[in-house]
Amino acid sequence: MFKSYLKRIGNMNQNLSDEHRKNWDVLSIFQYLYQQQSISMLFILIIMWVILSLLSPYFFTVNNLFEITLQSAVIALIAAGESFVIFSGGIDLSVGSVFAFSAIVGGLALQFSGSVIVSLMASIGAGLFAGFCNGLAIIKLKIPPFVATLGMMGIARGLALILCNGVPIYGLPREYLWIGQGRIAGIVPVPTIIVIILFTVMYFVLRNTRFGRFTYSIGSNPEATRLSGIKVSSVTLGIFMICGMFAAIAAVIESARLGTMQPASGNGYELLAIGSVFIGGASIYGGEGNIFASLIGALLVTTIRNGLNILGVSAFYQYVVNGLIIIFAVAADQIRRKH
Repeated sequence: MFKSYLKRIGNMNQNLSDEHRKNWDVLSIFQYLYQQQSISMLFILIIMWVILSLLSPYFFTVNNLFEITLQSAVIALIAAGESFVIFSGGIDLSVGSVFAFSAIVGGLALQFSGSVIVSLMASIGAGLFAGFCNGLAIIKLKIPPFVATLGMMGIARGLALILCNGVPIYGLPREYLWIGQGRIAGIVPVPTIIVIILFTVMYFVLRNTRFGRFTYSIGSNPEATRLSGIKVSSVTLGIFMICGMFAAIAAVIESARLGTMQPASGNGYELLAIGSVFIGGASIYGGEGNIFASLIGALLVTTIRNGLNILGVSAFYQYVVNGLIIIFAVAADQIRRKH
């Protein structure tokens, strides 16, 4: 009898141990989800879609959802370039002005040559040049990224206005307009396809190439990275050139979508792009982040703007909401680090 009692006690302990292990596994899963801000933001995005669909019957429709992806394309592409900079521990405040500068350079090239290919190359070349100047100021003149890109913000905006005398460029050919207005199979916007392809490529670059690993390493500890034999200056230069290139690609898409190149375009886009990256879980200190999470952040920012428009809320409140989003995202990162 005593042996059977001990056996029964042992079985109970085993059951308790299994139950405790099961609870611990569930706790570990929730802890992991809490630590991954990108996953949390994805859940928030889905919840927001559900709430807005309940508030307005016009929100959760195929056309409006594709419209959100179309509106997100520009901010998402700028955020992709900004992600490289923030992952490396820097910041680029000039992306909105570089956006306008690249658009105007591409527009003038189109007027001069009449070739869409030449125009695209000119726009991307202008973005690369602006990023090169940013990187050069940082690595050669030892100017902090915040100050260097703040200066480029004014320079690029001024050049955009000077080159076209402040007059927008119109009369874009049909081939150019297709980049921003075309749809695959009559449903999926071409900019959405471009975003998916470029984000996939950049994800591969960050996760599976030396350049990507060096980007995270510089953000984690630039001095240790330098002592490891990595050319920090070359990688930094490449990072800012990538950021300028993505701002130029975004400028091409918006110009094609609106049918005009505006020297005043891109105003405030740096706020939206930086906010998208931080919402996606990137650390303000650098060294961590996920570029697809930046895409989720861009979708979240655009969803809020789209939802406010559908609900008839004044566009002035969007600036307030965008500012609050950035504060919330950085605060969430601080809390996550503390725990």
